[in-house]
Amino acid sequence: MLKNIVFDLGAVLIDWNPRHFYRKVFADEKEMEYFLTQVYSPSQNIRSDAGEPFEQVAAELIRQFPEYEKQIALYYAHWAEMLGGEVIGSVQILRELKAKKVPVFALTNWSAQTFPTARKLFPFLAEFDGIVVSGEEKCIKPDPQIYKILLNRYHLQASETIFIDDNPANVAGAVALGMTGIHFTSPQALRTQLSSFL
Repeated sequence: MLKNIVFDLGAVLIDWNPRHFYRKVFADEKEMEYFLTQVYSPSQNIRSDAGEPFEQVAAELIRQFPEYEKQIALYYAHWAEMLGGEVIGSVQILRELKAKKVPVFALTNWSAQTFPTARKLFPFLAEFDGIVVSGEEKCIKPDPQIYKILLNRYHLQASETIFIDDNPANVAGAVALGMTGIHFTSPQALRTQLSSFL
């Protein structure tokens, strides 16, 4: 019987995108895209999600790309400006689940340095029954270990748990451990997929 629901946060409940900030930095959209795909790329950001300090990542990137020293240095200092707000439809679903006493949890790839800021900016994060943050555990999805941390810490049975994520690889990681996976594409689709709970 399915009874626990686990949410990813970024792109599911919170709109995080470095373009929200870097459009203010770069006059040229193509150069911004180059910077965010080849310099401070998602693979570099994930290092901080896995527990590596932003300062250490930035220092290494500046050595590799000295021509972008200024833009690299801005990444951590202006991280909060990369947040676009709540994904309103998804947060509404979360609150409906809470109102019906459905146990809800979060499992997120997120830096331990920036997650305290997210907690302040998004009060709904206090509504979860538990949250596992990759940067605090120094382990990221889809590593099986981080799912096991979630299951063990909150005494969840994988077979009773639904896992929601916008990244298919992360969904596959949860399914491999026995959870039911939902690939998030929109709040509307999620509402349909969770209709038996709402």
